[in-house]
Amino acid sequence: MFYPQDIIRTKRDKQVLSANEIQAFCQGIAQETVSEGQIAAFAMAVYLNGMNLDERVALTLAMRDSGTVLNWSAMDLSGPVLDKHSTGGVGDGISLVLGPMLAACGAYVPMISGRGLGHTGGTLDKLEAIPGYNTTPPKDVFQQTVCEIGVAIIGQTSDLAPADARLYATRDVTATVESLDLITASIVSKKLAAGLDGLVMDVKVGDGAFMPTYEASQQLAATIVDVAYGAGLPAAAVLTDMNQPLAPCAGNTIEIQYAIDFLQGRFDKSRFHKVVLALGEPLLLLGKLAATTEEAHVKLIHSLTSGNALEIFAKMTAALGGPSDLIDDSKQRLPSAPIIRPVHANQPGIVQQIQTRTLGMVVVELGGGRRVASDTIDHAVGLSTMASIGTNVDSTVPLAMIHARSESDWEAAAQQIQEAFRIDDAGPSQQPALIREQLIRV
Repeated sequence: MFYPQDIIRTKRDKQVLSANEIQAFCQGIAQETVSEGQIAAFAMAVYLNGMNLDERVALTLAMRDSGTVLNWSAMDLSGPVLDKHSTGGVGDGISLVLGPMLAACGAYVPMISGRGLGHTGGTLDKLEAIPGYNTTPPKDVFQQTVCEIGVAIIGQTSDLAPADARLYATRDVTATVESLDLITASIVSKKLAAGLDGLVMDVKVGDGAFMPTYEASQQLAATIVDVAYGAGLPAAAVLTDMNQPLAPCAGNTIEIQYAIDFLQGRFDKSRFHKVVLALGEPLLLLGKLAATTEEAHVKLIHSLTSGNALEIFAKMTAALGGPSDLIDDSKQRLPSAPIIRPVHANQPGIVQQIQTRTLGMVVVELGGGRRVASDTIDHAVGLSTMASIGTNVDSTVPLAMIHARSESDWEAAAQQIQEAFRIDDAGPSQQPALIREQLIRV
């Protein structure tokens, strides 16, 4: 007989849970035979006492098996099923472009993405800035889009890892979101449920990162790779800098336009471009679509210069309900804020440091993000042409362009932005490396 309280007691007392115990508890979560109170107690026991690697793998597999697991083997695909995931940041629209680029290289990308919460933007919120785009299509439409076009970016459906959805909702209100064990199981279980052959994890470090320290980011990256490998999924993790926005923009419509511009060949050699390649290269290696990093690099570049990735993005958008002429007519198709005006530094000089998290919260305050999950999104607002570290700013070169709904919103954002940038006469002595570390297990 399965008694949830016995499992809670075991972990409360710092003992090791068996795979069968974890499986039973997760099935109880999915079937709602385990109460909210019991989920909260379990989450806190794990948060306080931790899990070993075997427990982490067992929890991940149990959450995967709590619902539907996509099986692509019957689809007769001609390439591997790959995906990436990010811990989130400011100006991080990598998924929007990397998915189509991977598809152009021969991969199939069933990308299950999330919404923004706090200072980080969400891929689904960005895609919903596109009129008609359906982030929750029926399963057959999702699979058909992946098979025929090569990529589909959607949200988590109720039948994929339902134990994770219920457990996360409880973690969010019980101060247990930061648990390394629960973070890992939540991320990897959904990727396993998507039926992947390879996964790359983008773990952010710095002021705008989710994890509080570099060491915590390192630990998360290593744990995700080890758990994914233990669950049978080849995986890589790349630690990337988030001490300044990845792209020079943040906000839903604004980042969709940036993604379109990027796929059209602009922003070559940018920070954004370098991180796209740093994540795409190990994925092509994991999927055996390239034998060396150099070959992977060439293939990814060709996906852009040939226009293939742009074409795939357009086809995916149309297949999931968006306008067929989005690429050619994006300025008219995407919503625009009524006030678009620059904010300048109080004094000329060189950008020394940026409070990246603050810039993310500026977008939230403008209406482009959420304080709580139930908040609605204003897709048109945000920031563009943000100055980067080392930029000379003055009365002609702004700190950022603010896209606001009202004058009062613009003024509040302008003040926060001026405070978020540290300006000096001399440039920064040294900038943090953009790509910090890479871990890979095949």
